[in-house]
Amino acid sequence: MAIKASKVQPKKVEAIGTLKKMISGSNDFIFTEYRGLTVEQITTLRHQLREKGVELHVIKNNFARLAFEELGFPNTVEPVLSGPTAVAFIKADSNDVAKILLDYAKEAPNLVVKGAMVDHQFMDLKQIEAFSKLPGRSQLIAMLMSAMQAPAQNFVYVINAIPTKLVRVLKAIEEKKAQEGAN
Repeated sequence: MAIKASKVQPKKVEAIGTLKKMISGSNDFIFTEYRGLTVEQITTLRHQLREKGVELHVIKNNFARLAFEELGFPNTVEPVLSGPTAVAFIKADSNDVAKILLDYAKEAPNLVVKGAMVDHQFMDLKQIEAFSKLPGRSQLIAMLMSAMQAPAQNFVYVINAIPTKLVRVLKAIEEKKAQEGAN
């Protein structure tokens, strides 16, 4: 539990307010420990995340505890708020971001994925790994749309096949009568 001071400095209030805005503007969060990463590695990781519309920020743990608490998030984020912490603030598909972070952690073992908050539910590392293997939201929508489109498409093929077959039968009858007439 974060210790609350009786008199809070204005800079700290401003920093917590900024963090609350970042939290409010995001849907999901993945918490990582970046200790031992070089500046180049962090820059590369941030670039990969930025391509997905994700921001990776180093945060102060006490400020994060207070911000998450004030915004009504469960206290389950508290265990991941120890040591040097960077948070990926995710606005869209969080499983794509989880894939990026887990793959990058394989390249740079100093990056440790601590946990995540997805749809206000806390996930540990094993759950994040399983979550990263699921298809993304856009992939699921595409799969649903193709499943919904298939019956309609088959119906159109059947409707189009009826006049085609009729034309073929009429053409066969015409050719048969032409042959009978020639004999």
